[in-house]
Amino acid sequence: MAASQPQAREPGSPAGQTPAAAPARNHGRAGRNLPAAIGVGVVLGGALVACLLWWPLGFVLMIAAFLVLGAVEVHKALKRLEMHAAIVPIVLGTFSIVTGSYFAGRSDFDIPSNTLMLAMIGITALLTMVWRMFGGEQGYVRDVAASMLIIGYIPLQGSFVGLMLADDMGRARVITFIAVVCFGDIGGYVLGILAGKHKMAPRISPKKTWEGFGGSLLFGIVAAVGMTVWVLEAPFWVGIILGVVLVVVGACGDLIESLIKRDIGIKDMSSFLPGHGGVMDRIDSLVVAAPAAWLTMFLMLPGAP
Repeated sequence: MAASQPQAREPGSPAGQTPAAAPARNHGRAGRNLPAAIGVGVVLGGALVACLLWWPLGFVLMIAAFLVLGAVEVHKALKRLEMHAAIVPIVLGTFSIVTGSYFAGRSDFDIPSNTLMLAMIGITALLTMVWRMFGGEQGYVRDVAASMLIIGYIPLQGSFVGLMLADDMGRARVITFIAVVCFGDIGGYVLGILAGKHKMAPRISPKKTWEGFGGSLLFGIVAAVGMTVWVLEAPFWVGIILGVVLVVVGACGDLIESLIKRDIGIKDMSSFLPGHGGVMDRIDSLVVAAPAAWLTMFLMLPGAP
């Protein structure tokens, strides 16, 4: 993906001021440290799979840690637009929301999951507004808006992973969710490289094509049908619906992050993951697709609580 060209004035910049133009950036995968990318991917992927299979709480803690890093990344990126989120209460709230959603979703926990999640999200939002009060009135609305963007974008969306894991057949549901989104990404990459000609959203992500999107749908639906029939033991048509929903929403997640980066004028959210860039560069589709995955499986799979 290629970064946006410099604008006359970045949204979020003080009125009447023109920030220094950001150089054009190449968002392609060329120049990545491939050995480092493979090594990091294998280690993190293996740790996540091991925890998911044998230590679900460890999996939730890892997801919470990733989302905390993602919140920090977005906070630092927004500072380029002079938007200063209240990162301390956001970090504490992100960890609490994600882990709390798992505990609240378990049948042996007394507090309803929706009640606890709503309370933690509301408290986190309130704390960010109170935290920023001490900085004075100048830029208060802008900074609070940055905090609310991060809360709504990362911990709120990511909390549905914990809810999914706490459901009946939680491990199978989470594996299905991740597999469908990842296979959709693979299909989009393969078909985009082999046959991509018609740009899908050239102003947002110039390398995305309709042919690649078709590949995402094909791979995602095949993965969803296979996981639904053989792992979740549900009718094949549920997998078709699940595949379409997750591929479409996952593509939106990718485009949303691309828009944020293009507005700010950066290539990667950070360099937290060697060879990959930032955490959000790797999990943007998964984060946004999590609520859709939970809701679809909650409504359509037998045994949903």
